[in-house]
Amino acid sequence: MTEARDSATLRQNILLVTGMLGAGKSTALHVLEDLGWEIVDNLPVGLLEHMVAAPGTSTGRLAIGFDSRTRGFVTQDIIDLAERLAKRPDVTVSTIFMDCSTEELERRYNETRRRHQMAQGVPLSEGIRAERDLLEPLRRWAEIVIDTSNFTANDLQQRIRELFAQDAGAPMTVTVSSFGFARGMPPLADLVFDMRFLDNPHWVEELRELTGLDQPVAEHIRKDPGFAESYERILELLVTLLPRYQAQGKGYVHVAFGCTGGKHRSVFTAEQIAQGLREAGFSPTVRHRNLASRTTDEIEGKKR
Repeated sequence: MTEARDSATLRQNILLVTGMLGAGKSTALHVLEDLGWEIVDNLPVGLLEHMVAAPGTSTGRLAIGFDSRTRGFVTQDIIDLAERLAKRPDVTVSTIFMDCSTEELERRYNETRRRHQMAQGVPLSEGIRAERDLLEPLRRWAEIVIDTSNFTANDLQQRIRELFAQDAGAPMTVTVSSFGFARGMPPLADLVFDMRFLDNPHWVEELRELTGLDQPVAEHIRKDPGFAESYERILELLVTLLPRYQAQGKGYVHVAFGCTGGKHRSVFTAEQIAQGLREAGFSPTVRHRNLASRTTDEIEGKKR
């Protein structure tokens, strides 16, 4: 009886990874492999079911990648296969679909000079559109859809880790970053604070070429009447929220601070908040996205 009960609890996690060509499937699979998943990519569809262990023999995690290039690829056949596997009591099946806008896919293909599988003798945009029509049932059916249109490779890697890292009992990873609104919002931030209400050091001649890591800029921002109170309230909010995120099982939290160019106000505030979080018992990682970016009067806007 005990052996039968133990056998019934053995479970294999199957993750089907698919999506648009060029949307990031390979990157996702590489991250999953780093996280301890067994990876199989572009195996003929007819053999996929044979990759799943016999009942009661495995508790492993298997990620199977496939796309429109895979031999025997028929959208409904894959859905039928997944539904068949999901009926087994020893198997958990989920599907992740990697999507991306047509415009961004065209840019990526033109940049790499690779040929699209479905754009043989037709414009690239038509090939992408045909692929999108082919995969639409899978996109609708998938439990998880990740749109990588505005993602860097690092953004996608972080997202996959957030979804699939399974380090039970590991402390939550907290990232505090700075960025410039002029260069776009960070796509993966959980909490974003706009620090543009503070006086801009860019318009002080001797501070312009410095950054929020330099003491003269720090002193300038501290003197702003709006800084001290806003800092205390933001820190208090984060100290309240972060344990609640962890209690809900969230493995990663990204807190981002923005200013116009991403060199002064956001950088200083991110550093101060990170220090406050360390004193409160957290261990944040600090990143400054636009610290090395060139700023101009046009980017910073009009002087107040």
